[in-house]
Amino acid sequence: MVDRVSEKLLASLVSHGFDVCYKPGALREDVLNIVENYDVLIFRGRLRIDKEIIDRGVNLKVLARYGIGLDNVDIEYAIRKGIAVVNAPSASVISVAELTIALMLIVYRKLYDAIDDVKHGKWLKGKYIGRELYGKKLGIIGFGKIGSRVAYYAKSFGMNIMAYDIRDVSSEISRVGGIQVDLDKLLSEADVVSIHVPLTPLTWHMINDKTLSLMQNESILINTSRGEVIDTNALLNHIDRLGGVALDVLEQEPPRDENLWKLIKHPKVVVTPHIGAETVEAMDRIAEEIVKNILEAVKWL
Repeated sequence: MVDRVSEKLLASLVSHGFDVCYKPGALREDVLNIVENYDVLIFRGRLRIDKEIIDRGVNLKVLARYGIGLDNVDIEYAIRKGIAVVNAPSASVISVAELTIALMLIVYRKLYDAIDDVKHGKWLKGKYIGRELYGKKLGIIGFGKIGSRVAYYAKSFGMNIMAYDIRDVSSEISRVGGIQVDLDKLLSEADVVSIHVPLTPLTWHMINDKTLSLMQNESILINTSRGEVIDTNALLNHIDRLGGVALDVLEQEPPRDENLWKLIKHPKVVVTPHIGAETVEAMDRIAEEIVKNILEAVKWL
């Protein structure tokens, strides 16, 4: 069965004259066996595009990531081999930002437990005394497309914005009445910390025992970026004193590690299965943006 984004993507590619082979669920070995036959390889986040796959793709001209993140691609090696690497960096911005705000509300208003109790026949009015977003300090780690969109939405809730980024983004932050701060200040002062960074050697486990120890008791942590940004074991050590944690991404997906399951089952934790971009609108935009960027890349090759 062809999913919505694949159907749009396939139709668009065919309309532009591409001869398309669609292989959903292809394993790494499958890709290694067939990649030499293609000029363009479109892939999702679970397939690691490393030197072995790139070397097997003797006719490859374009590597196209079916989404935003490129942490599963050896970009430097691909470029050295003359292969263009494209993605859809803007397609899911709105969807991920909206999910981020939704997760804040779920944690602050204890919505998960309240809804689950009602579904199980319990009407426990008065049990779920939550908190408002209004007036709270929101610390955004990574003020790119998604982080800045989250700030825009959060400002409409009356939140006070702080942001940390390795770039100077003070002018962009000032547009939502916020300020740029260093990471230590953000973690120690924010009521809500929301992570929006790519996975790089600098961001791997940037949320660790040391940085978590800076967070206030009862503050909440949201991650809709990459699971490996957070050290799971360190988070388990701090979870009891935090107000709550909401994660759309995990260090291991699907989770198999015992400590990951311990984290997922913790009463203060809400986990969604990496659905940040899973909206009809984002899927349509992903298809459109990928095709546009493939065509642009092919034009210059």
